[in-house]
Amino acid sequence: MPVPVPRQRAIPAAEGGQAQAAPTTPSADPTAPTTAHDSNIGSNSNSTTVHASAATGPATGLTLLVIEDDPAGSLSIPEMPDAAGKPVRVRTARNLTEAERLLTDDVNCIVLDLALPDTRTARQDEDADELETLRHVLRLAPRQAVLALTDSGDAERGAEAVRVGAQDYLFRDELDARILGRAVRYAVERKRADVAQRKLTESRLRAQENARLERGLLPTPLLDGSPLRFAARYRPGRSRALLGGDFYDVVRTPDGTVHAMIGDVCGHGPDEAALGVELRIAWRALTFAGLCGDELLSTLQQVLEHERENDEIFATLCTVDIAPDGRRAGLCLAGHPSPLIASPGRQATLLPYENSGPALGLLPRARWPRMQVELGPSWSLMLYTDGLIEGRIGDGNRRLGQEGMVDLIRRSRAAGLQGEELLDSAVNEVRDLNGGELTDDVAVLLLDR
Repeated sequence: MPVPVPRQRAIPAAEGGQAQAAPTTPSADPTAPTTAHDSNIGSNSNSTTVHASAATGPATGLTLLVIEDDPAGSLSIPEMPDAAGKPVRVRTARNLTEAERLLTDDVNCIVLDLALPDTRTARQDEDADELETLRHVLRLAPRQAVLALTDSGDAERGAEAVRVGAQDYLFRDELDARILGRAVRYAVERKRADVAQRKLTESRLRAQENARLERGLLPTPLLDGSPLRFAARYRPGRSRALLGGDFYDVVRTPDGTVHAMIGDVCGHGPDEAALGVELRIAWRALTFAGLCGDELLSTLQQVLEHERENDEIFATLCTVDIAPDGRRAGLCLAGHPSPLIASPGRQATLLPYENSGPALGLLPRARWPRMQVELGPSWSLMLYTDGLIEGRIGDGNRRLGQEGMVDLIRRSRAAGLQGEELLDSAVNEVRDLNGGELTDDVAVLLLDR
């Protein structure tokens, strides 16, 4: 038979459903429990005193709710003081209606007689569920431990009660302080473990769902038909997040032009991440609609102004549209760091940034000039967010900056790194220079021709 958990017993008159409190006499022993008896639960003078573990309940002691209908009064709940010497409070209910009234948050465990009249009546119907009363109690008390009480010759029914959801079962004619005490302790702790495990499982499922959602919001570049090679790295600054306020995208329009974009919403919480996704999707739609340069950025600013939570939210942006022949590009900067370009025989350097415009959301009628740049026949173009250049160097407050990043990329290229290896090396070295993980979002993308 499964081993149950203990309960103590003091029955204030107000706690029993049909209880009649008997006067109590103070004990000379300060640890001796003061008990009151109702008409349905007798005292067992021969029972062994059982001390419950302090882990089974709060400092105020345990409360046991007994649901049974025993006209003969043969059921006896033994006295059980807890570890502090306080008596376990016992409440009794003759039916489910009384039980629902007595079931308060301080009840730790329920002892349910499986032979309640409710159950016997239900069994008159051959198709009725013999354990419907237990199921009802489990629905009624999802946070409380439940012990099923049955006859010694009905062990299979007790085992079925455990399969339905009870923490354990007890035989009515074997009920004593030792068995009941162990049963109550076991049931309460097992219920706590079950609740903790369920919460952990629910938390993991929510985390998995959030991860799938965030992965789904990351872009899938549309470069079909383009000879350009693409690589990207993304690290959100938020702990345990997959998506931050940085965003990027790359698409190829039907005329053969490749459009690349990278941006950064100020802040790196979930609201900023959501706004970054909205701007990215809007950029893709507007790009396929034929907008570019100042017209596109002006429209994106309108989207930002309508979607942001307050007027202090802004976003930086860099857009590059590469001609079908791959030798020229149009560049627009909205308060964003300038891309880095490198080619065979030429060291990595920053593209021009003198004519950049303000970040989106700062000035209501801002303009963003589109600069023409020559790329050459073979090149590597790296777009990045400021999380890559604002990491610290050493123990002081000195930042890596754009010049430091350019030197870093030059060393990596001199070592023969390119593509994804180049991005991995750059991000890892920036993190190492910072002395640990970067607190800001980092997005980097690389286009090679």
